[in-house]
Amino acid sequence: MIVYSNTVTPDRTTFLLGKGPDPTEYIKAGMNQLIDWGADILCATCNTAHYFIDGFRDEIDKPIVHIIDETIRTAKERSPKGAWLTATLGTMKTGLYQKHAKDNAYDFRIASPELQVEIHDVTDMVKAGKCKEAGEKFRGIIEQLWAIEKLPVVGACTEIPIAYANTGLDPQMGISCLEALADGCIRELYYK
Repeated sequence: MIVYSNTVTPDRTTFLLGKGPDPTEYIKAGMNQLIDWGADILCATCNTAHYFIDGFRDEIDKPIVHIIDETIRTAKERSPKGAWLTATLGTMKTGLYQKHAKDNAYDFRIASPELQVEIHDVTDMVKAGKCKEAGEKFRGIIEQLWAIEKLPVVGACTEIPIAYANTGLDPQMGISCLEALADGCIRELYYK
């Protein structure tokens, strides 16, 4: 496994909210660097990065295991009738999950705009190392969602599964984009 991490890549959500530089060329250069280093398949752990990846996916010479498609695949297997989508404001703004879900005949429930801001705050708490507090806040959000309809919660941001793990809620009711991506990479490498 080869890990490429470029800490100067502009923040994806900041760009999508109109407040920062475009990260597209950084993401594309990183994928091409991985290919130059010998990678056979590629993946990106940032959900929001797939907004940019979708724009140049056809230009990449190696298979890309797509975190969004893999997460939807897992959600469909676990809960065919649908799931709650929780993500950063940037990912929600792109409509990526909604578009890919429509293409895969899957139905996501979407939180109110007010709860979406709180979900985004949960991701910032995890980034700040406040995982326990993030779990407590996320549990309250999930309970509000489950008061509407009790469906699994898709963590469509790499910080959300960490917050979910700190909620004390049933692990089977949380769908991790990270686990889905790992499963997709294993399938691509060993079962195709």
